Amino acid sequence: MNTTIVALEQVRADPEVIAFVQQANEALRGLGYTEHGQRHAALVAHVAENVLLRLGYEERMGQLAQVAGYLHDIGNLLHREHHAQSSALMAWPILKRLGMPTEEIALVMNAIGNHEEERGTATNPVSAAVIIADKADVHRSRVQNPNPATFDIHDRVNYASTRSFVRVDPAERIIALELEIDTQFAQVIEYFEIFLSRMTMVRQAANFLGCEFRLMINEVYLS
Repeated sequence: MNTTIVALEQVRADPEVIAFVQQANEALRGLGYTEHGQRHAALVAHVAENVLLRLGYEERMGQLAQVAGYLHDIGNLLHREHHAQSSALMAWPILKRLGMPTEEIALVMNAIGNHEEERGTATNPVSAAVIIADKADVHRSRVQNPNPATFDIHDRVNYASTRSFVRVDPAERIIALELEIDTQFAQVIEYFEIFLSRMTMVRQAANFLGCEFRLMINEVYLS
């Protein structure tokens, strides 16, 4: 098969991908998880690309980060456990069918397979960018539970977050996650209760890219 330049547009429009992303989110919705569908996939794709381009990586590396970011959660349709590895394996035949070169598929698979803090780590720029983008998505729009009276801590913290932004300063080599948390719905300490391991992973990913990681909550730098 002839290889071609496979970018996010082809991936997003692929019928298999559309079905997998939608069904993965429905599976997690049924389990009470926050949104992991097209909104989350598109945002992670965009942020991952932006991180690399802002740091001076070539455009194609940014495109591969987009593809990995969009596909990183499709394995949730099988099971939540080990979904990073499931997602990576599911991405292989899709990208091969679309004509992506094997060397690029390998980078994308590695990035997808390493995005969870339980067993992942950044080993190349694409994987580092996907980790940062994925863990930065903390926002009210992710809450799928329609009943605030039954919110768990993940719902509360996400609902309390009214702004989440990844700022990349290429000159100072700083990657900052800026959050605004409405403390009427969750206290800042609750954020750390569920996201400390994720922020540790983001720090490692930022360090891999030669950057310092900083966390800002309500205009106060905490790291």
